[in-house]
Amino acid sequence: MTVVYWLAYGLLAAGALLSLVRLARGPSLLDRVVATDTLLVIIAAGLAVHAALERDPTVVPVLVVVSLLAFVGSVSVARYIGGMMLRSPKNEPADQPAGEVPR
Repeated sequence: MTVVYWLAYGLLAAGALLSLVRLARGPSLLDRVVATDTLLVIIAAGLAVHAALERDPTVVPVLVVVSLLAFVGSVSVARYIGGMMLRSPKNEPADQPAGEVPR
């Protein structure tokens, strides 16, 4: 059983390390957001592996909170960036004044 422990936690650690590298080196904000979301998913997977291998159901509420945090964070950033793109001047046609609703 110890081989399964080492293999599962080793793969999760490698994924977390690669996600941290992308978080540090990501050239854009969206790369960093995806890396953060991936890191939260890896943390949730680590908690799930721990709960399964140790047969410990007390970790499940923490797993739910981490999963909700990842979801709400991703949706919030997506809405924020989507709102920024809607307000950008390059989306307005050249023949319409700014702020006028197209027909």
